[in-house]
Amino acid sequence: MSANPVTTGAAALPRPAPPPLPSPHVGRRVSVAVVLLAAVVAAACASLAIGTKAVPLSDVLAAIGGSTDGDAVVVRELRMPRTFLGLLVGLALGAAGAVAQDITRNPLGDPGLIGISAGGAFAVAASIGALGLTSSYQYVWFAFLGGALAGLLAYAVGGTGYGGATPAKLALAGAAVTVLLDAGTNTLVLLDVRTLDQYRFWAVGSLAGRDAGLAMELVPFIAVGLLLAVALSGRLNALALGDDLATSLGTRVRTTRALGALAVILLTGAAVAAAGPVSFIGLVVPHVVRAFTGPDARWLVPCSALGGAALMLTADVVGRMVARPGELEAGVVTAMLGAPFLAALVKRGKLKEHTR
Repeated sequence: MSANPVTTGAAALPRPAPPPLPSPHVGRRVSVAVVLLAAVVAAACASLAIGTKAVPLSDVLAAIGGSTDGDAVVVRELRMPRTFLGLLVGLALGAAGAVAQDITRNPLGDPGLIGISAGGAFAVAASIGALGLTSSYQYVWFAFLGGALAGLLAYAVGGTGYGGATPAKLALAGAAVTVLLDAGTNTLVLLDVRTLDQYRFWAVGSLAGRDAGLAMELVPFIAVGLLLAVALSGRLNALALGDDLATSLGTRVRTTRALGALAVILLTGAAVAAAGPVSFIGLVVPHVVRAFTGPDARWLVPCSALGGAALMLTADVVGRMVARPGELEAGVVTAMLGAPFLAALVKRGKLKEHTR
């Protein structure tokens, strides 16, 4: 009887290739990326031109060119830093949401899933109550540090036991950390009226009152997070096939998931520190983008970043227009814009269809 070729080492059958990811044509993906980039540019121009006082486009262009005449000073000194910060926050939250949904394989995953937003909120409330800090520029680093430590704690808890940081364990650990930190934050703000008054303005999520110096200090963290997220996109595709198959294909599942969590921590920590816990961008944008680009993370992550930037800037502009001469915080507007999209996705069954 001849030897079984399946069990004979010399004649072993080759390992089957993974099934290809169902996705749109490359041309469609490029078109989506171009449209999103154009939306970001349009939203940035609107952010520079629209406010308590409308500024003509000619003055906006003059301000960009370095002019100091008329409204150009308002554009360059006030609106340009705010627009730049909104761009950074949107890029960070959009990319972080896409990575968070992939490493947890959870369609409801968002940047706050592993406790980062709750950690930042707790640190801000503690710094206001214990240290008497009064401005966002003072407690921004407490927010970043608190968010980073909370994310690391959730990952450490979810990584214990058999199997390491599996998607289910990571999501449960993040939920537990979030509940604990939210309880601590509520305790702090209820015990001190001054802390409550100061904290509630930050907690809504807003770009108002931030300056160019704050944005520049957060650029390195967001840049590293974005580069890491894009670099991991190929490995995230392997994770979508399941841990066992990803391992058989040579992907280091635990390392990939740990690096993905680090990218989410850097991006979300910086965004929360800059603008507060802005909701819905990281949750909704990846689902909307996935409907057009498909599930391939190599396109999903950068396109989600662009979509997040467009939504963040648009929300900030809408907030200035609907409440003149005051403004509605961007965090409120993103929730108002994001909730209908999420409801429509759920109604059409797109959450299951487009989540890998």
